[in-house]
Amino acid sequence: MTFRSLISLLFISFTSFSAFSFQLPASMLSQGHQLSVSPAKAALEQKDSGPLRGRILTQYQKWKGTNYVWGGTTHRGVDCSALMQHLFSDAAQLSLPRTTGEQIHRGIQVAEYRLKAGDLIFFQTGPHRRHVGVYIGNHQFIHASTSQGVTVSTLANNYWHSRFITARRVTGEAA
Repeated sequence: MTFRSLISLLFISFTSFSAFSFQLPASMLSQGHQLSVSPAKAALEQKDSGPLRGRILTQYQKWKGTNYVWGGTTHRGVDCSALMQHLFSDAAQLSLPRTTGEQIHRGIQVAEYRLKAGDLIFFQTGPHRRHVGVYIGNHQFIHASTSQGVTVSTLANNYWHSRFITARRVTGEAA
């Protein structure tokens, strides 16, 4: 018997031996069971309802509709990075740097499928222009939009999804 034949015989033996196969019960594969969803998909579908999210949303209500003004830092007009400064200062007692270029280096990098409420998300909106928002769960984020002012948008929107460049977790607090 050649070496190749021996390997083939062993392979067939192991793959046909029932002790080496494992199937989950049908009840565990039903839609909605935690084992029927991949970890990546489960992370994307997680419900964020923690205290940080609630505090961010409370602060959002105070800023909602405020006009976008480049360089603005007040309720009379605010830009995206100043909004993040205010939201995190008031919701998490966290001091962030003034510009998007500085904020993008804070905290730890987070993969898009691991986003949690409170993570900063960054976009490349022009050749030398970045934009920042804060993730609030369910593919949504708060930001200061140049066209809509302070608002909530979705990462599912192709405009934002195609411009997403990174996310940073700047708090150690659970969402």
